[in-house]
Order: sequence, then C-alpha cells, then structure tokens
Amino acid sequence: MSILEIKNLHVSVESEGDQQEILKGVGLTIRSGETHAIMGPNGSGKSTLAYAIAGHPKYAVTSGSVELDGENILEMSVDERARAGLFLAMQYPVEVPGVSMSNFLRTSATAVRGEAPKLRLWLKEMRGAMADLSIDPTFAERNVNEGFSGGERKRAEILQLELLKPRIAVLDETDSGLDVDALRVVSEGINRARETGDTGIMLITHFTRILRYVKPEFVHVFLDGRIVAEGGAELAEQIESEGYEQFTREPV
Repeated sequence: MSILEIKNLHVSVESEGDQQEILKGVGLTIRSGETHAIMGPNGSGKSTLAYAIAGHPKYAVTSGSVELDGENILEMSVDERARAGLFLAMQYPVEVPGVSMSNFLRTSATAVRGEAPKLRLWLKEMRGAMADLSIDPTFAERNVNEGFSGGERKRAEILQLELLKPRIAVLDETDSGLDVDALRVVSEGINRARETGDTGIMLITHFTRILRYVKPEFVHVFLDGRIVAEGGAELAEQIESEGYEQFTREPV
C-alpha cells in the first residue's frame, strides 16, 4: 500500500512582486485504493495544492511536508516525482507538436517502469486501454493534444493514468468541459484505476456531477487555502443542496 502524506503545507505564489500565501496549513493523507474529492469554489486553493505537489516552479512551498511512502517528494525534481509514482492530470493539458501519442505514451511508460515495454505487448495494452475509453485507434498517431477537443484531451489524460499505473493520481478538474457521454467514459476510467487497489485518487472538482460516477470515500472542502470541512460522500450531497456558502457563515 502506498501513502501520500501532506502535513501543514503552506504555499505561496508571486503576485505583483510580493509573495501571496495561497495554502495556509493543509493536511491530508491518501492511501492506495482510496478516492478523496477536493471541493471548493474558484480561488480556494485546490489547483495550487495539485501543482505544488507536482513541483510546478510557480508555487513555492514555504513550510510543511509532502511524503510519498516516506520519501520527501519536495526534494525531488518534477520527473523524479513522476518516476516515484505521482501522476497529475492537468486542468488544461498542453499541446506537444511533433510528438505522437503512441511515442509519448511508450516513452512515459519506459521512464516509469524502468525499461521499455516489449512493442507487441505494449501495442496490445495501449489499444485495449484506448478501446475502454472509446478512443479511435487513429488517435495514437496524432500529436499530443494538438487539435484535440476538450473531451479528447481529458480522455488522453485518463489513458495515461491507466497505462502508467501511478501510486497516487492527482486529477485537477478532469470533469471540466465534458459532455454527459464523455464524463461517463472518463469516470469509468478513473474507477478502473482505483479498483486495482494500487492507486490512490485525489479528485479536484467544483461540482458534484462527476461524483455521481466516481464515488469518493472522503470529501474535503477548501476555502481560503484551508480545509474547512471533511466527511464522506454525504458531504458532497450537502454541497449540492446548500452550496459552499454554508461554510462561510458565522456560527449562531
């Protein structure tokens, strides 16, 4: 079993020449096979958490720790974090002109697994994963995210998730911009990754609609860079009916 442990994490970004604190002491533990939904309104710090964990240079960790199976990932480079088993599905996946999806995926798998997968077996594995996500086989020869629709980009992220088999997957608003059919297909991919029992999921979202398909064991509500409420799936239902305003009201 793998464990991601975030303790008292403080993160700042530079804004108009000054450091602005975004995360103000976040603590969270995610284990293999668990799904944690991170919910909150725009600007609450959800994506900052994702990118700070992944090692984006814009985000400066000023205090606290992040450990994956006892190793301090904050001391690792971005690629070292990926090889250690950390995966980030980005909210806005970028284009990589001149690199085909098939080459990108096999090169990534080689880096993570430590050796190149045998070509015949790899093609079978990749085509099977693409079929599960209702991705046309010609997709493999297209350049990474170049000319992809929003739904295609998100399916490509989940394709990477299924093939790379990370210890911990951070999914940053994977549901944004998806129609009903694409949301169902993407959610099924997330569930397959979780059901192996080898991957812990941090699912960042504004809305509860993806949680109808991907059932979280834990829900954490972010406001102003802090976790202000925690619970099970019932907390997401409470947010659906009452919104986030309930967490900003002064107690009577």
